[in-house]
Amino acid sequence: QVQLVESGGGFVQTGGSLGLSCAQSGGTDGGYDKAWFRQAPGKEREFVASISRNGGTTYYADSVKGRFTISRDNSQNTLYLQMNSLKPEDTAIYYCAAANTLILVMSTPRFWGQGTQVTVSS
Repeated sequence: QVQLVESGGGFVQTGGSLGLSCAQSGGTDGGYDKAWFRQAPGKEREFVASISRNGGTTYYADSVKGRFTISRDNSQNTLYLQMNSLKPEDTAIYYCAAANTLILVMSTPRFWGQGTQVTVSS
């Protein structure tokens, strides 16, 4: 069974940076396309970024394009999200997800992490 565990969340001021990690156990890391989602208080969970299993294809939500970078290290079974120029509206619980295809990971992921809180103060 695949398990995903996020880390790296925390508190940062507007304009600051934060890096998230998502470690996979079980399965083969290179066997899944992966994504980051987030859910702000009172809002639905939304797509943030995705990456293909070989890292060659990435997609970003318009709201984070140019500020966030998704990457992965299959040798370490780890997914990353580097977040720069953070804004208060980036405050949310961030989740990593995995699925067999990019379309699935961006819509109905098969596996989810438990989430990590990111808070950006104004």
